[in-house]
Amino acid sequence: MTSLLDRLASLDTNTVSDALDFLGLPGATCGLRPLWDCPKVAGRASTIQLGPKRDDRPTVHLISPVIDAVDGDDRVLVIAGGLDGISCWGDILANAARAKGIRGSVIDGLSRDIEGSESIGYPVFGRGVTMISARNRVVQTGAGEPVTMAGVTVHEGDYVIADRCGAVFIPAAHIDAVLDLGERIARRQDGMVAAVRQGRPVAEVMHDKEFEAIRAR
Repeated sequence: MTSLLDRLASLDTNTVSDALDFLGLPGATCGLRPLWDCPKVAGRASTIQLGPKRDDRPTVHLISPVIDAVDGDDRVLVIAGGLDGISCWGDILANAARAKGIRGSVIDGLSRDIEGSESIGYPVFGRGVTMISARNRVVQTGAGEPVTMAGVTVHEGDYVIADRCGAVFIPAAHIDAVLDLGERIARRQDGMVAAVRQGRPVAEVMHDKEFEAIRAR
């Protein structure tokens, strides 16, 4: 039997975003893009909240406790609270995450050492890249709690899909409905592409009634 994650991975962010639209659910983001030419990633969210460092006391490096605690192979790190101009991800964390079987990271922030993530094939999505270290500037303030990613609230265990068009988060309670509708949308859109290739007028193929047919099965 095909797993929920396999079904999610067979779709793309455009289709999942459309399914969320039809269902009136939030989840699609803008501005979180692949930071190297990385493959699509789909998994369950391990949420992490970051914030500015307020004192000079030594502390455990951000994100590392969450990586150490992962004990499954379905996790995507969902990292909120990155600061402008400052990194919150790098190649040492990427190697540690790869060793733990983590599928990728989606950061509402910036990464450094992006070639290090690329060299081991570790997917990283975020707002951009920088060379400025997080050390003594950014700390982890929470994990496993709801976070806000580009305006979208994400809970621990929610579903995540990210590809070249960006990142989408699916509330765990709605994953079955989103997948069912997403698969119908994908089949319908494949048929629409075939129709225009065969010469059917695109104005007819893309008429609103054709999309409403998806909702009506």
